Amino acid sequence: MPGQGKKYYRIGEVSELIGVEPHVLRYWEGEFRQIRTHRVAKQRLYRIEDIDFIRRIKTLLYDQGFTIAGARRRIAEEQKMKGAGDRTNKLLKEIRHELIAIREMIGPNNG
Repeated sequence: MPGQGKKYYRIGEVSELIGVEPHVLRYWEGEFRQIRTHRVAKQRLYRIEDIDFIRRIKTLLYDQGFTIAGARRRIAEEQKMKGAGDRTNKLLKEIRHELIAIREMIGPNNG
């Protein structure tokens, strides 16, 4: 993983970490809206989240043989599933709290 405590990484650093040329990173930035670079003095800066996402793109394209369009679809599916999982977890927590409240209403001697 990138350096400890560092918030932003220059394109050259990310290029070395990921193992792709800077022009590839710039291209992917145009193809995947999820990559949100920050610019300071005309320099692209990437966050840890961006680097993790770029690693996922590289895996899909280089290791699994997806096209750009296919990688976009796969990422959209993954994000949709993650959102569904988050909603499910929230619902389960709410149900748990309701069950605890019901148990307390019934009392310790009745259950």
